[in-house]
Amino acid sequence: MISISEVKSKVTAVCDNIQKVMVDKQAEITLVLTALLATGHVLLEDVPGTGKTTLAKALAASINGNFKRIQFTPDLLPTDLTGLNVYNPKTGDFVFKAGGLFTNILLADEINRATPRTQSGLLECMEERQISMDGETYKLQPPYFVIATQNPIETQGTFPLPEAQLDRFLMQLSIGYPANESEIITRFLHNSPLETLSAVSDVRDWETMQKTVATVKIHEDLCQYIAEITANTRKHDAVALGVSPRGSLGLAKAAQAFAAINDRNYVIPEDIKYLAPYVLAHRLVLRSVGQNTTKMQVIHDVLNGVPVPTENIWK
Repeated sequence: MISISEVKSKVTAVCDNIQKVMVDKQAEITLVLTALLATGHVLLEDVPGTGKTTLAKALAASINGNFKRIQFTPDLLPTDLTGLNVYNPKTGDFVFKAGGLFTNILLADEINRATPRTQSGLLECMEERQISMDGETYKLQPPYFVIATQNPIETQGTFPLPEAQLDRFLMQLSIGYPANESEIITRFLHNSPLETLSAVSDVRDWETMQKTVATVKIHEDLCQYIAEITANTRKHDAVALGVSPRGSLGLAKAAQAFAAINDRNYVIPEDIKYLAPYVLAHRLVLRSVGQNTTKMQVIHDVLNGVPVPTENIWK
């Protein structure tokens, strides 16, 4: 078992390594690594050219994990993701040919350009880390991490992700524009640092680190705190559909991972409050798209309305 201090050290090394190709994005990188440690998945929603693909490739290179990128298009089929049984005329048997989902780090690029039928091919693998095909179940190699991207501006030819799909993403993040864009030009003008980026940890370490993170203490008062937060999202006047129990559990696991990254073996309320907008907002369905209230505002309203536990929460 890897200690909490070792988790922090390895996460810091990977974060620093990714920053060789990602400029001014330490907070966003840390959130992605938090999701990976919490055995979750991430949806990156941002305009083109902000480094979504670069981040996914840099993460895979940094942990020495298998990486696959699937470009989601309207003609993509579910079997392109999961694989299919192919007849072998020499043996007279059907042989399973694995699809693109069989990897450690999967980049589902522009996921909302595929049809709902194809998008549904991700549901089982994201939740249960397995793929069922013709009566057979194929386990996916841990750690298994899906990074999906979508462009919030361009909507023509896209299919909005259904609530069941959104609920399987632990976090929805936006990378945003860099504060120091000239540094990107300097780094990438002649050569791409991504091509020479080397691993600073091993993918097997991250499977062990995930088990360590699961041992981080979270007081029952904080579990109740999370439950009250999610329950209040269902009571908000602007919300038609609030956060599911999966969202509550996801927030607790993310808080455990974030505590470990900060070299603590216990969760504090600040972990929960910091992560709540990233973990919960995308799971909400508002009553009317014409309302001035945004999902982030709903989360902030709820956080402000739930009393924070203050005594002996780490014991």
